[in-house]
Formats: sequence, structure tokens, C-alpha cells
Amino acid sequence: HPTEDSVQEIDSIDERLSRQTVLAEMGEEGKERIRKAHFLVIGAGGLGCPAILYLAGAGAGKITVIDNDTVSVTNLSRQLLHTTDRVGMNKAVSAKETIAAHTPFTEIVPVDELAGEERLYELMLDADVVLDCTDNLKTRVAAGRAAQRAKKPLVFGSAIRFNGQVTVFDNRDPEAPGFDDLFEPDDGANDVKASRVGVFSGLTGVVGTLQAWEALKLAAGIGETLAGRLLMIDALEMRFETIRYRKR
Repeated sequence: HPTEDSVQEIDSIDERLSRQTVLAEMGEEGKERIRKAHFLVIGAGGLGCPAILYLAGAGAGKITVIDNDTVSVTNLSRQLLHTTDRVGMNKAVSAKETIAAHTPFTEIVPVDELAGEERLYELMLDADVVLDCTDNLKTRVAAGRAAQRAKKPLVFGSAIRFNGQVTVFDNRDPEAPGFDDLFEPDDGANDVKASRVGVFSGLTGVVGTLQAWEALKLAAGIGETLAGRLLMIDALEMRFETIRYRKR
């Protein structure tokens, strides 16, 4: 039986989510689907921070966060889940601490690992929606292929310099295009790092938030996602363009 404290907590959750629940497309049913969903976020950096924050804020019941990196001073301009006093702390653990203070009804499971394709596949089997918020091509390729094997929808995002990309690989549908249909095979040797060429701080917030939007829509079963479409963002010229792609 619920205690008085737990009833107050439920009331608090309902009040927090009231502006979203009142949406005709969302309603109580959509809210419950998001609450019961398990989101797997790969990376708690520039993209993962806003994605995790908005997933939790929208009522996500459980978020597993994978990241083996630690917070550095250079992260703080754009990775707003982390704070100055957490420099040196694992990013997934830092994300858990922030969400516990801000959105205590969301369970955060930190995974301090540099996960390869097999480990990502194992973790994806228990998830409903996967978000690729990584910053290196090798892990992106591993995540894309693991999600195809696990038949899990994958929300892809990237941000470098002033350019961002977002798409959805809906691997639940065997006819939907996947990671290898959009991107050419690459061993990561030509990967471009933000540490070398830079990244516009606000851009990571936009891309990560868009990833959260798509993940929440997938979980709630509402709207049309970016499956089969690549959204490209040019922050310097303030242009948003979409191109279609298909299964090879």
C-alpha cells in the first residue's frame, strides 16, 4: 500500500508532467509508456547531457547511461549535467547525481565502461530505445550494428564545429534503413575530434535535445520520427535541412 510520502511523490510527478500530459497526442497513455520505458544512452558528454536531462524531465522511468570518461574542465562549457566540483568523476555517475537531485523519480543506472559491440548488444536487449550520444566513430559503428542485431530503435546524433546531424534507425522494422545504409564502413581512422577542430557549445544542446524528442516520441508511440531522414543543422548559417535515405 502506498505511504503518505509516496502518494505525495506521485502527486508531484503528475504536477511536474501536467503541461506535457495535457497534450492531446500524449495524454495519460503516452505518459505511462514513457514512465515504463527503459532508455539506453551511450555517452554522457555534449549530446548525452541534454538528452538525459530532457528524458528524465519528461518522465522517463529508467535510463541506463554508459560512459567510461571522466569530467574535465573543458567539458563544462557544454556538458551542463556536470559541475566544477565533479572534475575527475565518471560522467555516468555525475549524471546520476544531477538527475537524482533534479528528477528523483527517474532511475539512472550508470555503466562505467568503454563498451564494444558485444557489450552494447547485451545492454540493448533490456532497453526500449537507444540513443547514440557518442563522440567517436568507432563506438558509433559498434552502436549502430549492435542496435541492428538487437532490433532496437536507435536515435543517432552528432555535432562538430557548427554542424549537427540527427536521424533515427528504426531497427524494429526489417525494411527500414539502418546505420550501414546511411554511412559507409569506416574503421575510425579518419574520425574528426571536437578536441582538435572544436564544437559550438550551444549546438550540442540542440542536437541532444532533438535526440530526446525522437526517443520520447518512439517510447510514447506518437508522431513521425526521423526514420529514413537525416536532419542536418548548420548553426553558423542557421539552416536546418533534411535529406531522405533508404535501404541499400
